[in-house]
Amino acid sequence: MRSIIDPQLQFSEQDIAAIVLDPKSRDDIPQLLRGLQYIYTTPEVRERVFAILAEVLPERADAKGKVSAETGRPGMAQWKILVMGVLRLGLNADYDRIHELVNQHATIRQMLGHGDWADETTYNLQTIKDNLRLFTPEILDRINQEVVRAGHQAVKKSPDAGLAGRCDSFVVETDVHFPTDINLLLDAVRKTIETCADLCQEEGLSDWRQSAYNIRQFKKSYRRVQQLKRSTAKDPAKRAARQTEIADAHRAYLEQAEGYLTRARATRFHLDVGCRLPDVLLALLDGYIAHAERQIDQIRRRVLCGEPIPHAEKVFSIFQPHTEWISKGKAGVPVELGLRVAVVEDQYRFILHHQVMEKVTDDQIAVTLIEDTRARFPNLKSASMDKGFHSPANQIGLAQIVELPVVPKKGKCSAAEAARESAPEFIRLRRQHPAVESAINALEIHGLDICRDDGIAGFKRYVALAVVARNVQRLGAILHAQEAARERGPYKRAA
Repeated sequence: MRSIIDPQLQFSEQDIAAIVLDPKSRDDIPQLLRGLQYIYTTPEVRERVFAILAEVLPERADAKGKVSAETGRPGMAQWKILVMGVLRLGLNADYDRIHELVNQHATIRQMLGHGDWADETTYNLQTIKDNLRLFTPEILDRINQEVVRAGHQAVKKSPDAGLAGRCDSFVVETDVHFPTDINLLLDAVRKTIETCADLCQEEGLSDWRQSAYNIRQFKKSYRRVQQLKRSTAKDPAKRAARQTEIADAHRAYLEQAEGYLTRARATRFHLDVGCRLPDVLLALLDGYIAHAERQIDQIRRRVLCGEPIPHAEKVFSIFQPHTEWISKGKAGVPVELGLRVAVVEDQYRFILHHQVMEKVTDDQIAVTLIEDTRARFPNLKSASMDKGFHSPANQIGLAQIVELPVVPKKGKCSAAEAARESAPEFIRLRRQHPAVESAINALEIHGLDICRDDGIAGFKRYVALAVVARNVQRLGAILHAQEAARERGPYKRAA
């Protein structure tokens, strides 16, 4: 069975509401814990958040639904999963650091519901990984809405006061190396050989006994092509000779790759027909073979036939195929490998909503982004964006959603557009818009500089958890400041 948290205090265990945090500390951990403590100790917020956490359950292996929370082995309490997830993204930490903190950090263990000297409970690294992956972007989005409402309550925002949204997008990089067509083929063939060797070893076959040797031989061919591509010969005759040498090296590289793929297909057939392995075990091998075939085709077309490869056909990582090649024209950043993420921040510096942008640009998501934000927070009154979100259709669509869309037009303005952009309220919100860069910087510092999770589902979960962690930290920072002000008392004017 699985519970949100055990309500019965054990021997030496301290109530979460009684945990004392240093209000003078400037570290991230007390701010995160203070935000979590507020969620736990505020009855209406805790009730809503705990109702959402109750849905964090593992999926059944037979895909017939989720497991029951009332039966089976006791799993990790959902409150502990939330605490660990917020700490992981709020501290921009990997699993190893979280593993150390939850086992050794006294205050964090108190927030998890453990005592001091009498409680020797420890967490395994794999247990932490498995439980944090139970979150879904939808559940995290609902938790984020409750955290934002709690933050508005903490800053004593009037229910009738409108929200002023600031919107922008940035790139969250994926954990990939810089892609070239030849090193992507190396990755695909290497993983094909390794997967074949692992499957054969499990079935007692000796087909790929020399898999490590095969990989080394293929890597030698890769290095030869790589070194020849760096030629700087200026003499036309030498340059022509080098181009011929490069083409020959690519042919040899492709022939060697095709030879390994032919063997891999034969192995796959034997495992399927002879050993009767289920398709689910062969799916990974099929994926690597498909990647290798695509790269062979593109190298042959580009290098040997001189044909340009359309951008839409390119894949920039065989491990993170959702990775996009993004050039936003920023100084010193020619290209970024990842996905765009759009965020909407309010005037209290809470992130209201976010959207992972797959193969779309800013102007294509402007209306849906604000529409979704207003569905979550109906008192959204204005939304400011930069020129990248502008289009005539967006101006009309945004005006139907919020009272004041603050989106400057590209190019020369008509008299009506100039009058709209010179209005005092438009100018005021436009001047406040650059503050959204502070929110983006905070997200990048606290986890979203690079996504460490695999796959597009892991990417979306990672981004959603980072947004929750940032809002929890913002809530904790506000409470810390309020408590420090109360402890300090009012300033006295000098006589």
